[in-house]
Amino acid sequence: MRDFLYSEIAAHHGVRNVPDNPELAIEAGRHLCEELLEPLNATFGRIAVRSAFRSCDVNALGNEKKLNCASNESNFAGHIWDRRDADDGMGATACIVVPWFTDQYQSGADWCSLAYWIHDHLPYSELEFFDGQGMCAFNLSWHQTPKKNITSWMKPRVLMKGGHDQGGFSDWYEDFPPFRKE
Repeated sequence: MRDFLYSEIAAHHGVRNVPDNPELAIEAGRHLCEELLEPLNATFGRIAVRSAFRSCDVNALGNEKKLNCASNESNFAGHIWDRRDADDGMGATACIVVPWFTDQYQSGADWCSLAYWIHDHLPYSELEFFDGQGMCAFNLSWHQTPKKNITSWMKPRVLMKGGHDQGGFSDWYEDFPPFRKE
């Protein structure tokens, strides 16, 4: 949990980044870890967490200072793990980098290949990719009611919306390691 609570915004501005509702944050974070992050780690090796849990205060400050934080309301059950969204849903988001894929990406691999691999193998809710200084960083979200949306700040901007019944993209990631759950 320590990795998830660290925030550059909080550290720089001297703001505490701790959940108001630790039980909800831990439960949402457990799903994010067990269902998404651990299988990624088992398959591709160590992953890097760039940003994860944000308290309402930290997120509001990041939004106010235009530090790539959306409004608190739109981040409930996203980066703000200890608040349910408007539909009373629980969720959690982490911004991560998969170093194994960074090497592929820097050699010309399309970010869509990793997006499609995740789509075919993991119960994600939303993926949002951005270049992240050549690292192909992305927000990975777990939600109790998954949306199955894939977007990017690169091209194409929207790769998939509501892709619950879409699958079978293995041609995109033929050279990826075999899926490992643990």
